[in-house]
Amino acid sequence: MINGIDSIIGSAAALTSAQTDMSSSSAGFLAGAATGTEAAATPFADLVTGAVDQVNKLQAAAQTAVSGLMTGSGVDVHQATIATEKADMAFELALSVRNKAVQAYQSVMGMQF
Repeated sequence: MINGIDSIIGSAAALTSAQTDMSSSSAGFLAGAATGTEAAATPFADLVTGAVDQVNKLQAAAQTAVSGLMTGSGVDVHQATIATEKADMAFELALSVRNKAVQAYQSVMGMQF
Protein backbone atom coordinates (compact mmCIF):
# COMPACT_ATOMS: atom_id res chain seq x y z
CA MET A 1 0.00 0.00 0.00
CA ILE A 2 2.78 2.44 0.92
CA ASN A 3 4.72 1.53 -2.22
CA GLY A 4 1.64 2.33 -4.30
CA ILE A 5 1.26 5.70 -2.58
CA ASP A 6 4.97 6.42 -3.08
CA SER A 7 4.68 5.62 -6.78
CA ILE A 8 1.63 7.89 -7.09
CA ILE A 9 3.49 10.69 -5.33
CA GLY A 10 6.51 10.07 -7.56
CA SER A 11 4.29 10.13 -10.63
CA ALA A 12 2.72 13.40 -9.51
CA ALA A 13 6.17 14.89 -8.95
CA ALA A 14 7.29 13.71 -12.39
CA LEU A 15 4.16 15.21 -13.94
CA THR A 16 4.79 18.53 -12.22
CA SER A 17 8.39 18.43 -13.41
CA ALA A 18 7.28 17.63 -16.96
CA GLN A 19 4.79 20.49 -16.89
CA THR A 20 7.54 22.84 -15.71
CA ASP A 21 9.85 21.59 -18.46
CA MET A 22 7.12 21.99 -21.06
CA SER A 23 6.29 25.52 -19.96
CA SER A 24 9.96 26.52 -19.96
CA SER A 25 10.54 24.99 -23.41
CA SER A 26 7.42 26.65 -24.82
CA ALA A 27 8.51 29.94 -23.28
CA GLY A 28 11.89 29.49 -24.95
CA PHE A 29 10.22 28.78 -28.27
CA LEU A 30 8.02 31.84 -27.98
CA ALA A 31 10.99 34.00 -27.01
CA GLY A 32 12.95 32.69 -30.01
CA ALA A 33 10.03 33.36 -32.34
CA ALA A 34 9.60 36.86 -30.96
CA THR A 35 13.25 37.79 -31.50
CA GLY A 36 13.59 35.95 -34.80
CA THR A 37 16.21 33.50 -33.51
CA GLU A 38 14.74 30.03 -33.69
CA ALA A 39 18.11 28.30 -33.22
CA ALA A 40 17.65 28.30 -29.43
CA ALA A 41 14.28 26.55 -29.70
CA THR A 42 13.90 22.80 -30.11
CA PRO A 43 12.88 21.86 -33.65
CA PHE A 44 9.32 20.57 -33.99
CA ALA A 45 10.55 17.35 -35.61
CA ASP A 46 12.65 16.58 -32.52
CA LEU A 47 9.66 17.15 -30.26
CA VAL A 48 7.50 14.80 -32.32
CA THR A 49 10.24 12.17 -32.50
CA GLY A 50 10.74 12.35 -28.73
CA ALA A 51 7.02 12.02 -28.10
CA VAL A 52 6.73 9.00 -30.39
CA ASP A 53 9.75 7.40 -28.70
CA GLN A 54 8.15 7.97 -25.29
CA VAL A 55 4.88 6.37 -26.44
CA ASN A 56 6.88 3.44 -27.82
CA LYS A 57 8.69 3.01 -24.49
CA LEU A 58 5.40 2.99 -22.62
CA GLN A 59 3.97 0.42 -25.04
CA ALA A 60 7.04 -1.79 -24.56
CA ALA A 61 6.80 -1.46 -20.76
CA ALA A 62 3.13 -2.43 -20.87
CA GLN A 63 3.88 -5.42 -23.07
CA THR A 64 6.64 -6.52 -20.70
CA ALA A 65 4.37 -6.12 -17.68
CA VAL A 66 1.55 -8.11 -19.27
CA SER A 67 3.86 -10.90 -20.42
CA GLY A 68 5.39 -10.97 -16.92
CA LEU A 69 1.92 -11.26 -15.46
CA MET A 70 1.01 -14.10 -17.81
CA THR A 71 4.20 -16.05 -17.11
CA GLY A 72 3.95 -15.47 -13.37
CA SER A 73 7.33 -13.80 -13.05
CA GLY A 74 6.45 -11.53 -10.13
CA VAL A 75 4.38 -8.82 -11.81
CA ASP A 76 1.23 -7.86 -9.93
CA VAL A 77 -2.09 -7.38 -11.68
CA HIS A 78 -2.28 -3.72 -10.69
CA GLN A 79 1.22 -3.03 -12.05
CA ALA A 80 0.28 -4.55 -15.40
CA THR A 81 -3.00 -2.63 -15.44
CA ILE A 82 -1.31 0.66 -14.63
CA ALA A 83 1.36 0.11 -17.31
CA THR A 84 -1.32 -0.76 -19.85
CA GLU A 85 -3.41 2.30 -18.98
CA LYS A 86 -0.36 4.59 -19.18
CA ALA A 87 0.43 3.22 -22.62
CA ASP A 88 -3.20 3.56 -23.71
CA MET A 89 -3.43 7.16 -22.50
CA ALA A 90 -0.14 8.09 -24.18
CA PHE A 91 -1.32 6.53 -27.44
CA GLU A 92 -4.67 8.33 -27.26
CA LEU A 93 -2.87 11.64 -26.65
CA ALA A 94 -0.52 11.05 -29.58
CA LEU A 95 -3.49 10.17 -31.78
CA SER A 96 -5.32 13.34 -30.71
CA VAL A 97 -2.27 15.47 -31.46
CA ARG A 98 -1.94 13.84 -34.88
CA ASN A 99 -5.62 14.44 -35.62
CA LYS A 100 -5.34 18.09 -34.64
CA ALA A 101 -2.21 18.51 -36.78
CA VAL A 102 -3.98 16.96 -39.79
CA GLN A 103 -7.00 19.16 -39.16
CA ALA A 104 -4.79 22.27 -38.98
CA TYR A 105 -3.01 21.26 -42.20
CA GLN A 106 -6.31 20.74 -43.99
CA SER A 107 -7.53 24.10 -42.72
CA VAL A 108 -4.42 25.87 -44.02
CA MET A 109 -4.69 24.08 -47.36
CA GLY A 110 -8.32 25.20 -47.65
CA MET A 111 -7.43 28.87 -47.24
CA GLN A 112 -7.66 31.13 -50.24
CA PHE A 113 -4.98 33.75 -50.74
